[in-house]
Amino acid sequence: MNNKVKFMTTTALMTAILCILGPLSIPIGPVPISLTNFAIYIIMYVVGTKSGTVAYLLYLLLGTVGLPVFSGFQGGIGKVVGPTGGYLIGFIPMALLCGICFKRHYKNILLCVIVMEASTWIAYVMGSLWLAFQAHMTIPAAFAAGVFPFALEDFLKMVIAGILGPVLVKALAPLGLNLPENSTKAAA
Repeated sequence: MNNKVKFMTTTALMTAILCILGPLSIPIGPVPISLTNFAIYIIMYVVGTKSGTVAYLLYLLLGTVGLPVFSGFQGGIGKVVGPTGGYLIGFIPMALLCGICFKRHYKNILLCVIVMEASTWIAYVMGSLWLAFQAHMTIPAAFAAGVFPFALEDFLKMVIAGILGPVLVKALAPLGLNLPENSTKAAA
């Protein structure tokens, strides 16, 4: 299969997965428990940095124009510029950093979990600063509402992704579903 076709196909498939998993959430306050970050971790393992990041950007665009793909089956520009929009934007550098690490070190579970944790803190900081601004909260109050209730649950998602990711890379390599950046490592 042509690399352009493979890129478009895998990117569209990963965008669809985000659109399916992203809306699934449990509302517990101003920031819901969501599967979006878990989906991003897995997608970065499966298709790599470029396709995974483009898939997330397409997901973000689809939600911004109104498709109900964000947590709680919401969509629209109001969700992106609203109190939790900083987390949505913060997932962009999170995805990039995870993809860069996974490309070279996907078999090193400990390193990948550390990178997921560090990159998720970028999303936490961006999201909490925006939440504080939008909701007229102090920064500590925004962290208390938008980070601390999720830290353990997000860490568990990272551990599961760190274990599941390499298995998926290896399992999908023979099917030719991985992009070239991951498929050569999976075959090794």
